[in-house]
Amino acid sequence: MASAAEQLASNLNFSTFAKAEDLKKRLWFTLGALLVYRLGTYIPLPGLNPDAFAQAFQGQSGGILGLFNMFSGGAVERMAIFALGIMPYISASIIVQLMTSVVPALEQLKKEGEQGRKIINQYTRYGTVLLGAMQAYGISIGLESGNGLVIDPGWFFRISTVISLLGGTMFLMWLGEQITSRGIGNGISLIIFAGIVAHLPTALAGTLELGRTGALSTPLILAIIIMVVAVIALIVFVERAQRRLLIQYPKRQVGNRMFQGDTSHLPLKLNTSGVIPAIFASSLLLLPATLAGFANTATLPGWAMAIVSALGHGQPLYMLFYGGMIAFFAFFYTAIVFNPKDTADNLKKHGGFIPGIRPGERTAEYIDFVLTRITVIGAIYLIFVCILPEILISQTGVPFYLGGTSLLIVVSVTLDTVAQIQGHLIAQQYEGLIKKSKLRGGKRGR
Repeated sequence: MASAAEQLASNLNFSTFAKAEDLKKRLWFTLGALLVYRLGTYIPLPGLNPDAFAQAFQGQSGGILGLFNMFSGGAVERMAIFALGIMPYISASIIVQLMTSVVPALEQLKKEGEQGRKIINQYTRYGTVLLGAMQAYGISIGLESGNGLVIDPGWFFRISTVISLLGGTMFLMWLGEQITSRGIGNGISLIIFAGIVAHLPTALAGTLELGRTGALSTPLILAIIIMVVAVIALIVFVERAQRRLLIQYPKRQVGNRMFQGDTSHLPLKLNTSGVIPAIFASSLLLLPATLAGFANTATLPGWAMAIVSALGHGQPLYMLFYGGMIAFFAFFYTAIVFNPKDTADNLKKHGGFIPGIRPGERTAEYIDFVLTRITVIGAIYLIFVCILPEILISQTGVPFYLGGTSLLIVVSVTLDTVAQIQGHLIAQQYEGLIKKSKLRGGKRGR
């Protein structure tokens, strides 16, 4: 079966794509949905002074607002109705995932299959509403505290801001679900992907302009391009890398026939935690600089200013904490999303076992042993990909955020989307082969 699928994948060509009508409809739907998202990032909040906010944002773009602005496709710097983006939904999803490992009732729901997943998804939506409303209200209070940012401060502005921002987040959540079910790829990931990619042409044009004026040397620009290509190649290699554990099933007898035992593999991704550790570490480290930016620097004590400056971009302490937090979240999130005991129990239930390892608890210990060691490699990879751009920015003064987090998201989403497109094309070829075989069978029957 695997060799047949590989042969079909190698035979994919433009004619196969041209015949895949359902795939083309899904691609057009996905592009249309992302276009709607991009248009929404230019609709400003009511009652806001856009010029005053643009000036205020320039002073805060290096903090956590800059990170959220990257994920929202520039909606934060314009304070559009999509300024919260999809981050409340992601935060709620992570919180619910953490709770499923702590709360027995949620853990039981997770094991109940499709119905349990629907209930957990509903809890995630409720959490998104709660987090989005809290963040939107906090934003409205922060905007009112700014000098001249709000035209008419008061409860009307706060309520309208909460409704606009929360409505924007809920619409994006719905749009992401529609892309997942009726389009191609994971809708939530594609929305974040579109927001990041929207900044790339401007960043590239700005870098080339600095090269033209002599602010950046041509060898440095070429070195940056080579580094980006090399990092992308590394991300592709590691994100597709797996440690496959051999699973063997015993012989079974059906009637008078004896069937040979099957073998399969349990794939363990080298980077099980994905991009979550980098997002969490970036958000927490940028929080002190953001709070200091909103506060009056004259009133801050000397020790607070020293901490803020030491945790600035490119500082040794910042990179040390950044790498340490990425490693911590890599192990922490891997432990949340992958349970070796459940995997071992499922293998035992279906009669599978790892050769040389006793089923049950010993299998769980062995899977945990292997997973811990490959997570070390995955954490080192994440630290390298995220720290390398920070060193480049601090040493060369590259004026745009060439973050490892953004590269990780862009490359990972691209790989997943391309894999889904190939899957649709392979399914199209399978259907074509089945139709041809039926036609030949019908002709022979005549």
